[in-house]
Amino acid sequence: RFYVATSRQLKRLESVSRSPVYSHFNETLLGVSVIRAFEEQKRFIKQNDMKVDENQKAYYPSIVANRWLAVRLEYVGNCIVLFAALFAVIARNKLSAGLVGLSVSYSLQITAYLNWLVRMSSDLETNIVAVERVKEYSEMEKEHFPRVSCSCISSQQIGIVGRTGAGKSSLTLGLFRINEAAEGEIIIDGINIAKIGLHDLRFKITIIPQDPILFSGSLRMNLDPFDQHSDEDIWRSLELAHLKNFVSSLPDKLNHECAEGGENLSVGQRQLVCLARALLRKSKILVLDEATAAVDLETDKLIQSTIKSQFEECTVLTIAHRLNTIMDYTR
Repeated sequence: RFYVATSRQLKRLESVSRSPVYSHFNETLLGVSVIRAFEEQKRFIKQNDMKVDENQKAYYPSIVANRWLAVRLEYVGNCIVLFAALFAVIARNKLSAGLVGLSVSYSLQITAYLNWLVRMSSDLETNIVAVERVKEYSEMEKEHFPRVSCSCISSQQIGIVGRTGAGKSSLTLGLFRINEAAEGEIIIDGINIAKIGLHDLRFKITIIPQDPILFSGSLRMNLDPFDQHSDEDIWRSLELAHLKNFVSSLPDKLNHECAEGGENLSVGQRQLVCLARALLRKSKILVLDEATAAVDLETDKLIQSTIKSQFEECTVLTIAHRLNTIMDYTR
């Protein structure tokens, strides 16, 4: 009665205090270069120690409670063995040697079985805390994207600007049906995108994401995965994307091997590769999600001029933090 109630509460406190430890550790890993640049290592180490200490305030008592239970279970088990042996001595004239040996051997095993039974039942009640936390998350008020009603005319260049977390990238996720709309609809050329296949939808739309990812393979394969374009077209797209000089300086040119995720290229170069891929595909809808965030202002201007000249007949949706990036857009 005492152990189960106590361990359940301690488990709840330990679970709640463990999440900030993982969260802080993950944030520290992601921003380790910035932390080192500003020499803030000691502050982050101190914050981590404080969060771990807070977690240990609940974890250590749970270990103590386990030891408390183990001592009492061992005591009960040993009492059973004692009484089994005592009764065997008292009734030695009435019981056979085989029966006495059987009762004592079973009583020696009962400690382990009793320990397992009590621990499994208590662990079930303790770990039900995880179900409680899932239930809490399921009952939390869901954050819905605010209702947006807008229309875009073909060949327009539209800029989407807002603070971080305002839902700019969520618009693109809805456009590609990565996030399905809870209500409302998105219509392209009179067709509700929810009524067509994902392959057909995504094949007709091109995106240059904020965190571009390249596949392990040659640069040519990343630019033209379906081998639909000639070398001349590929080189022209690289020239328009301001990558021709860089690719020409590579020993293997278009056959240059890209590492998994494009790790042997900078973020800016990966975004320019995505731009070159978009120039090859010439989709009717182009989405730029902070596509020039990792390049300098001069390169940004060159890229915007390329987009303006090469995607004149395309609808361009640009998510940007730099206002000068979308100053020349239609709206």
